[in-house]
Amino acid sequence: MLKVAGLEAAYGDSQVLFGVDLSVGAGEVVTLMGRNGMGKTTTVHAIMGVMPPRAGTVTFDGEPIHGLPSYRIARLGLGLVPEGRQIFPNLTVRENLIATSRAMGAPTWTLQRVLEFFPRLAERQGNMGNQLSGGEQQMLAIGRALMTNPRLLILDEATEGLAPLVRQEIWSVLGRLKRDGQSILVIDKNVGALLALADHHHIVEKGRVVWAGTSAALAADVELQHRYLGV
Repeated sequence: MLKVAGLEAAYGDSQVLFGVDLSVGAGEVVTLMGRNGMGKTTTVHAIMGVMPPRAGTVTFDGEPIHGLPSYRIARLGLGLVPEGRQIFPNLTVRENLIATSRAMGAPTWTLQRVLEFFPRLAERQGNMGNQLSGGEQQMLAIGRALMTNPRLLILDEATEGLAPLVRQEIWSVLGRLKRDGQSILVIDKNVGALLALADHHHIVEKGRVVWAGTSAALAADVELQHRYLGV
């Protein structure tokens, strides 16, 4: 579904990505992991058209999307849950969800389904975004992305700064989405939870993918986890 090949990106004269390769198949959960500052979010920005790649290709369903503006990439069916959530603080939960609603044919995700999927959001649908807890804001950010009816959902640091019990709730949500057949790319560093959730993993170090493989292979290589993920 998504294929990134030889991706390079830079901020001015400072190059951040050096030939990143990764892929996500239909119905798969795939990760991009690494320590802070290694290029994970820059990879997401290059995929989504927030910053133009310096070199390399990004294809979605076999069609090149590198160089397209971000709004056109989103309309193709890539939904982003950004780092820091970035919900609208002065809109209600319901308004946040309606604001991003995009029906593509017969929509899979409607307001009713999102509220059924996240009962806590249904209970708080009249609350402003800034009145929610961190975990509830993250659920709203995911629900808002689902309202775009994405074929591929990308989550950038979805559990950053959340309490352990709340992180577990987010992982449970992603597990439910996976069982529904949703394709997901997860950008995170919580290797323990991701081993149980994801099909394939990529580890990035200083702007390069230094390892790629299955959950079984990563779980078996404790030294690799220590070297690149600090666990």
